[in-house]
Amino acid sequence: MNNTMTFRYMREEDIDQILIVEKLSFTMPWSRDAFYNELHHNQFAKYIVLEDEGKIVGYCGAWLVIDEAHITNIAILPEYRGKKLGEALLLKMMEIAKRHGIIRMTLEVRVSNVVAQRLYEKLGFQRGGIRKNYYTDNLEDAYVMWVNI
Repeated sequence: MNNTMTFRYMREEDIDQILIVEKLSFTMPWSRDAFYNELHHNQFAKYIVLEDEGKIVGYCGAWLVIDEAHITNIAILPEYRGKKLGEALLLKMMEIAKRHGIIRMTLEVRVSNVVAQRLYEKLGFQRGGIRKNYYTDNLEDAYVMWVNI
């Protein structure tokens, strides 16, 4: 990560840039309303962005409920991938979660997304199960992964 990159909490005015990251990262991107609701109506939601000189290059969201965190989404713009930015984002979210008293974190990942699985395993996540037909676009299964933080 270079010196021009910074983390901060997501704001409503970031949604336009977040939607670009979403569309370039996922086959079923979240809508503007979904992000708006997360920011304004979900008391458990925490979202952070990674900026490079004012341009949002990635973001990560989680629901922090009692002592567990559930990663809702994490994405990096394609041209910024392969630079350990996803790892930096997830580590930052883990740090935030820990500050909020979270002791365990979970996420789902496509069984075909080996790159993401390697990152999660590198950070200590382990497979805890499988959700059959989890992804509605192609009915792909998801691994459920957990880590103690």
